[in-house]
Amino acid sequence: MFDDIRRSLSGIVCLMLVAFGLHAADVRAAEFDADALQKLQPKLQEFVDKNVVAGAVVAVGTHRGLELVEVAGYQNLSQKLPMRPDAMFRIASMTKPVTALAIMILVDEGKVSVDDAVEKHLPEFKGQMILTAADKETGAITLKKPSRAITIRDLLTHTSGLPGGFPDGIADLYFKRQLTLGEAVAISSQRPLDFEPGTKWSYCNAGIDTLGRIVEVVSKSSYEDFLQNRIFEPLGMWDTTFYPTDNQLTRLAGLYDIKEGKLHDVGFQLLGPTKSAKHPIPAGGLYSTVEDLGRLYQVMLLRGAIGELRIVSEKSVAEMTKDQVPGLTAGFTPNIGMGLGWQVTRQPNGVHAMLSSGTFGHGGAFGTQGWIDPEKDLFVILLIQRLGIANADASDIRREVQQLIVDAIE
Repeated sequence: MFDDIRRSLSGIVCLMLVAFGLHAADVRAAEFDADALQKLQPKLQEFVDKNVVAGAVVAVGTHRGLELVEVAGYQNLSQKLPMRPDAMFRIASMTKPVTALAIMILVDEGKVSVDDAVEKHLPEFKGQMILTAADKETGAITLKKPSRAITIRDLLTHTSGLPGGFPDGIADLYFKRQLTLGEAVAISSQRPLDFEPGTKWSYCNAGIDTLGRIVEVVSKSSYEDFLQNRIFEPLGMWDTTFYPTDNQLTRLAGLYDIKEGKLHDVGFQLLGPTKSAKHPIPAGGLYSTVEDLGRLYQVMLLRGAIGELRIVSEKSVAEMTKDQVPGLTAGFTPNIGMGLGWQVTRQPNGVHAMLSSGTFGHGGAFGTQGWIDPEKDLFVILLIQRLGIANADASDIRREVQQLIVDAIE
């Protein structure tokens, strides 16, 4: 019960700010045009009214932390339960940079190097082969030895060649969280690579899960506990978890899809079980809030530290947010590069047109987005829960929200 109360304090404060009209922007956002920012909530409401989303929470932040939180629509559409600023969202692949951050903490401590072969820490990866041909009729496959073993850097940049998912049957166990992290990674270790390590970018959930397992083996702690003790608790991210409590579930935003032009509830189970789960899913299992993510993004904007609290070294932040694959096509929108766990804007255009070169961030499968622009001293967090968006990284709601906020910078 104490944990629930402690984790709710931040949300209560946020609710009080909104209830009394005391947005953080009113106090601290001298570099924003207040009148321009007032257009943000009506813009969100437009997407609610058009049945694009049931509800949304958006946060605007700078190096000082959150400057503004706006909400629109409903947390639960059928119950007409209004969206609240401390609503919890399944942030899916926005978990990936957090897993990368855990690895870089271990790098700072000298316990791993990003250039370590994965097999150094996980011996089950020894002897991996590359799939060069497969006969669909006979099932026969042809394998060859790769030119080198996959490295931690390959996992962080999605260039390992590991298959991204799992075969039928095993995939069901994975998403139902009935496999332990060790079991899921062991399965990945025995599957042939799709290509030579380092030669291609291919989005790979299995690779990020492998990073989570390395965290466990090297730290001699569960992956979840490592994140809790080294990231979430120091930053006061009390609502960021793989397994929400009953109290937190009352604040969970519903997940929706479009059917015949209307939003319909997809159901909670698609988000994965929150009880009796064996697998945290380092590639995409976290639930969080805008306030918690704001603390994480603030520390990244400040290059790893807030005041006297340092989470990761400035050198590691620089490596995480630098394009590590300049010669490769990466990401899901044009001119995107790949850092260590973070996607990086190479040249602003399209949905990134209003952002600076070097902006870094990540999206999630249910439409969530978070991007940090150091040049503008800005981060923007968009939390929604929507399936069926053709490319959430290039969504209209993301583009229009970012544009409005950037236009409000004085």
